[in-house]
Amino acid sequence: MKLDKSVTPEYFLRAKRVTVKVGSALLTDKNTGKLNTAWFESFIEDVAALKKFGKEVIIVSSGAVGLGRLALGLKKKSVRLEQKQAAAAVGQVALTRAYQEEFTKYKLIIGQILLTKDDTEVRKRYLNVRETADTLLTSGVIPLINENDAVSDLGFRYGDNDRLAARIASMSASDILILLSDIDGLYTANPSAEPSARHIPYVEEITRDIEEMAGDAVSEFGTGGMATKITAAKISINAGCAMIIADGKQNKPLSRIAAGEKHTFFAASSEELAARKLWIAGAPEVSGVIIVDNGAEIALKEGNSLLPSGVTAVQGEFTRGDCVGILNANEMEIARGLTVYSADEIDKIRGRHSNAILKTLGYTRRPEIIHRNDLVML
Repeated sequence: MKLDKSVTPEYFLRAKRVTVKVGSALLTDKNTGKLNTAWFESFIEDVAALKKFGKEVIIVSSGAVGLGRLALGLKKKSVRLEQKQAAAAVGQVALTRAYQEEFTKYKLIIGQILLTKDDTEVRKRYLNVRETADTLLTSGVIPLINENDAVSDLGFRYGDNDRLAARIASMSASDILILLSDIDGLYTANPSAEPSARHIPYVEEITRDIEEMAGDAVSEFGTGGMATKITAAKISINAGCAMIIADGKQNKPLSRIAAGEKHTFFAASSEELAARKLWIAGAPEVSGVIIVDNGAEIALKEGNSLLPSGVTAVQGEFTRGDCVGILNANEMEIARGLTVYSADEIDKIRGRHSNAILKTLGYTRRPEIIHRNDLVML
């Protein structure tokens, strides 16, 4: 993979954390229903290259139901819900094994996370998922995420992994979400039905016109059409995460995007983050304060997160998720943010390296005390 400024889109170069969604139509051979081995191996090679270049990668992967249906001899798509759930249970094992075996060739580790809708909607579960994914990423592990279709209360509540991927990209503070699909982006109309349909390479804002362009085409093995991708784009860009829809059918799909092959890019909106930070800055009162050294002050001004090593003192009583003030060495308030740790926890880890959090507390949530997305300079 070439990560050269002369051929690589700037947004792909800058992205530190990347979420990639892989559709069933790419993973599964349409003739046999088996894993598309050649494509799969090239995709894993692409992800390994991203890791080599210092990127953190999350994979949201479809394919479990299709592989399980094949193993159980359920040829038709219109099988009963309980059969789909059984197929998901069988297929998830095969899918995870395939990822594990292929990534092992590059000495990379995967960690599986299976989710239901409540895991991204209920606040406590949301935080648990976010912290698990973040811990995996900071440990160099690639989270492999799928909906837990085998036990979903009402079946396939998300219905597709486009929206799930957008939720994951949002909660993990990914810089970019890439939806690898069987189409190379958004068109003014369904290109299969209207040959004159025009490709749209860049979307700055999702308007009513953009939504009306989305069709409902569904592939043989997948469940997500363009309409679900537009919904995913709304979730993603409103969280400050850019999104790409790209044709993933050819081998090495991520390398092709990096080289500038045709796709649709959805620009991240700054309004949602701005509103969130405005709320943080305008909080009528803070629950406590954290005092930092000169090095930490400089790092914060450069847009970095607050790490425990830069903290010199803690004042007040506050808990996880509270809004706190950040004071510099002269005890002037320079920032505010939502803390990941309580006052007591910070007092124990202050001045220490992030690697020492686990040893000191016996657990770790995140390596930073306040993430840059939850912090605003005053």
